[in-house]
Amino acid sequence: MGFADILDEIGGFGRFQMIHVTLLSIPGLLMASQNLLNNFTAGTPGHHCNIPNRTSLALGQNISASDLSDQEVLQAFIPVAEGSGLSKCTRYTEAQWHLVKGNVSGTWTRTNVTDAETETCQDGWIYDKTEFQATIVSEWDLVCTLRPLKQMSQTIYMGGVLAGAIIFGGLSDRFGRRALLIWSYFQLATLGTCTAFSPSYLAYCIFRFLTGMAVSGIILNAVSLKVEWIPTKSRTLVGTISSFFFTFGQMILAGLAYTLRDWRKLQMAVCSPFFIFFIYSWWYSESARWLMLNRRSDEALKHIHRVARINGKPELAQKITVEMLESHMHKEVQSSKKIYTVYDLLRTPVMRQISICLMVVWFSTSFAYYGLAMDLQKFGVSIYLIQVIFGAVDFPAKLVALGTLSFFGRRVTQASCLVLSAAVIFANIFVPAEMQTVRTTLAVLGKGFTSASFTCIYLFTGELYPTVVRQTGMGLTSTMARVGSMAAPAVLILDEVLPALPSIVYGGSALVAGIFAIFLPETLNVPLPDTIEDVEEKWVKQKGRSAQEPAEKELALLPEVKDGVELVDGKTIGLNAL
Repeated sequence: MGFADILDEIGGFGRFQMIHVTLLSIPGLLMASQNLLNNFTAGTPGHHCNIPNRTSLALGQNISASDLSDQEVLQAFIPVAEGSGLSKCTRYTEAQWHLVKGNVSGTWTRTNVTDAETETCQDGWIYDKTEFQATIVSEWDLVCTLRPLKQMSQTIYMGGVLAGAIIFGGLSDRFGRRALLIWSYFQLATLGTCTAFSPSYLAYCIFRFLTGMAVSGIILNAVSLKVEWIPTKSRTLVGTISSFFFTFGQMILAGLAYTLRDWRKLQMAVCSPFFIFFIYSWWYSESARWLMLNRRSDEALKHIHRVARINGKPELAQKITVEMLESHMHKEVQSSKKIYTVYDLLRTPVMRQISICLMVVWFSTSFAYYGLAMDLQKFGVSIYLIQVIFGAVDFPAKLVALGTLSFFGRRVTQASCLVLSAAVIFANIFVPAEMQTVRTTLAVLGKGFTSASFTCIYLFTGELYPTVVRQTGMGLTSTMARVGSMAAPAVLILDEVLPALPSIVYGGSALVAGIFAIFLPETLNVPLPDTIEDVEEKWVKQKGRSAQEPAEKELALLPEVKDGVELVDGKTIGLNAL
């Protein structure tokens, strides 16, 4: 592979690559905040119906208003919910003073509860500010009948991430990784900050949708810029270390949320730093691979010379010429004259197998991950503590993934992570509800395995797809991940049918994906492919001669290239016609 040789000649993983990867990874500290922000900005505080003025309550009841405690007033007006605790959505139409006078025990019981008539909260709600000072739930009363709007806000955000994966994946293959990444930083910084000033729930959802689009643009293009400037042997280490930024970001989110406790302040805190990332992103170098394959050899040479100088090899900057680049990448450049679409990810047999398997793996990984990570209030402990624990478990999980990725390969690691996460999710079905500690521990382990799966799949996908369709492929597979993240909250509704059903669905999905991962080709220490032909030829060699004939038959459908011009049915096709 010609470009891999050039990278080695200009310093391999040198000073430029270290700075480049670091600057691309730092925004990852706040990417977790974007995806998991709903846990805190849309947290549901304790609440109950608002009640009338206390002074007027006691009139005619021979009760001194000053003698009434808050608990006594609540006991007179708010029914006790099924099980324990105050009702969150109803109140008595008339005060039940006989439940208070001379009968206040200091605890919520069902003693002397009558069949008094109740009504919905006519005057709004009172929210407990112990855990949250303000959230979108308390600001726009997204409780009781409006409770589904809380989850809808997260679904709308993930819809934006899905749209971004579709739009930015294709645009970056056409206009470049660097340009789309810079724009995505600016879009997230601007619209994310605007979200903090949303005057209504509708405006909030619109801004979150557009912010989600920018998140996809950042993730997809940052991954490609890293992969396409890094030598083959360094990709595993860089991919895993970069993922630690996302992991640490989950703990930063918990710290920020605990300190601020106001959704508008938190929104500002996690979005405004992207203005800084936008400013320094102009330092990035465009992918020389992409420039070469888009017949912009002069620009590619300029970036390669720059990298050589930063890596302390200025003498090589003069030796590498346009002619040398074109000779190294002649086959890749000729192949790039074709405009590629999503159809090309499914047209030839090996690419079709890779794409189908990756779509299943991406969907299930995201499906299980967000099924566990987006409902932290169900664990019965501090939401800030559980967020820290969920973040901390990723460190050992990803360190183990780093070892297995390097020694056992991508395929074994990917399949193992998915199967183990399925096993843990299934095991939780048989743990009694009262054993909350055990259930939480198993959920944390499941989160760790799905995080390790994410670490592997980002790296694996970038290595499996050739340069000419890498971003299109990343966009397609990321689309499936976003579908999974959108579907995950909806599955929780199934617990009304059968409590174990959500776990069965999450675990079953992960198990199926683990089986599909086995059919992906291994990419450990394999140079990045640049063309679809590279992928087909390599996989044919691995599978043996039995697969050669059908692959060659499909490859025959690719346009013939002669002297830099594509031929279809023996006729010359001008570039403008493509």
